[in-house]
Amino acid sequence: FVLGRSLADIRKTERFVTVKGFAEREVQADLAVWPIQLEAAGNAVAEVSQQLESTRAKVLAFLTDKGFPPEEIASQDLRVSDRQAKEYGDSRNLLRYIGSATIVVRSKDVDKVQQVSRMTGDLVRAGVVLGAPGGSQGPQFLYTQLSTIKPSMITDATKNARAAADQFASDSGARVGAIRRASQGLFAITDRDQAAGGDAEGGQYYPRASDPNKRVRVVVTIDYLLE
Repeated sequence: FVLGRSLADIRKTERFVTVKGFAEREVQADLAVWPIQLEAAGNAVAEVSQQLESTRAKVLAFLTDKGFPPEEIASQDLRVSDRQAKEYGDSRNLLRYIGSATIVVRSKDVDKVQQVSRMTGDLVRAGVVLGAPGGSQGPQFLYTQLSTIKPSMITDATKNARAAADQFASDSGARVGAIRRASQGLFAITDRDQAAGGDAEGGQYYPRASDPNKRVRVVVTIDYLLE
């Protein structure tokens, strides 16, 4: 009797259905990170450094004039490289030293960053040499409040999976029982209106400016027992 009961219990637990449920939401980015790359070239280190300092001052003045406070602007160190020190390439007809610097704007005012980033033509007309194609790498818009929507999205995904299990059970003449096993996939945050990608130029890869409109998606996999 005990062995027969055990076999019945084992066979019962073997009757299950595996379903996937998903949840998706559209959200607005709440943080903008905008790196502005500067470049200068010359035949003397002092000359290149002076050009970069002058350019950086113009960019900082531009950002301040557009309303960005000092705490939202970070200026990274200047870098100068010697073309003649490299073991490859023919640099005889090029300026010997090339320098770069990056100014990073990090702001929660996404709309303002998006608007001002389209005004880099003003910097170019003021004599500022920007390093990346199109004037800069473009602002990257991020969504940082994922923890606030995680619980409700998991609930929605679980409901979606249960609906799929109910449909399967109904079609097979069974009834959905308890959850046998469940696993949650990673949360994915993607741009809503722009495909991922970037531009390649001179052996460098530059990500395109991202979309402030984001799509958040999660998939759960659940095994339901069938009765």
